[in-house]
Amino acid sequence: MRVMITAPAALATLAVLMATGCNLSEDGRPAETKTVNAAIRSLSASGSTAIEPLIDRWGTDYEKSHPLQVNYRPIGSGAGIDNLRRGYGAFAASDAPLGDNQLKGLPPIVQIPVSAGPVCVVYNLPGLKTPLKLSGKTLAGIYASEIISWQDPAIAGENPGAALPHAAIIVVHRADGSGSTSIFTNFLGKASAAWSAKFGVGLSVKWPAGIGVNGSNAVLKTVMDTPGTIGYLELTFARTSGVPVASIQNRAGEYVAPSPASAYAAVNASVDALAKDLRTSIVDPPATARGAYPITGITFILIPKDNKSTDGEQEALKDYLAYALTTGQDAAEELSYAKLPTPVQQQGQALLSQLTDNGKPII
Repeated sequence: MRVMITAPAALATLAVLMATGCNLSEDGRPAETKTVNAAIRSLSASGSTAIEPLIDRWGTDYEKSHPLQVNYRPIGSGAGIDNLRRGYGAFAASDAPLGDNQLKGLPPIVQIPVSAGPVCVVYNLPGLKTPLKLSGKTLAGIYASEIISWQDPAIAGENPGAALPHAAIIVVHRADGSGSTSIFTNFLGKASAAWSAKFGVGLSVKWPAGIGVNGSNAVLKTVMDTPGTIGYLELTFARTSGVPVASIQNRAGEYVAPSPASAYAAVNASVDALAKDLRTSIVDPPATARGAYPITGITFILIPKDNKSTDGEQEALKDYLAYALTTGQDAAEELSYAKLPTPVQQQGQALLSQLTDNGKPII
């Protein structure tokens, strides 16, 4: 449900001054700058847990000079999409774009790419001193319960000389509808046709085994608390916790660690395909993408194209997302997400021009 708080006149006046960024002209008066409707104080939204730290950072930075607060609930991409379908919230965030079938039952939606990032494979192997290396085929075997021991020949062969424990592999996965699951299972499906046929690809799949938990924080806690586990989550969560991350083999045969740079390489390799359709998967880029981390995806903000409110909500949201696609990209990299390549940023900004307020363009 959209949450809006109308400020008293005095606060509204202050908000307008804040929206100008306190820029003064030579005669000491506020300089001419674009402002959003000062009556808008709060927007609600929900979705991806992966992008929560970045949305929080954007909100904090943007609020310093604009009278807008974004109240975001990290409940998973699937649940965020369901909220949007029920008319709750100004937008939803998803780590997977909606296909034609998923758009059914929704009002016309604009899908704005705002960030990209790697989905890391994290693990708890106390005796292992060097980063774990895994191919897509081996990773698919682990999650399919075909490889059940840390000393399986497939793992040992990819990690020669490593001190792998005599222990069973405990798989951790997301139980909620998750964009991270969509990115991760797309990679497993590309590495193993058997995976796609047996278990599927998407926000939710038929996991054959393992511990199912809700949200990235729960995956992190379970892996950190339980020796022998393996799971998947976003780089920003891994880096802030110190949990080890695996290097994953790409199509060039390189074992690549997740990073903003290696994720950017994966997105950049797909710029031409994305220009034709932004919903194109960037998972498992071609061998020509040297240094690319293969389990990478783009996060989208999903917004109803038209907003029936009369208080400037859609204009405020458009301005906030324009910030996210420009200045906000530097903050993305600081938090271990990848900047979007310039052509993709420009595509996102062009899509913002489709947003309307009561059927009228927002100028």
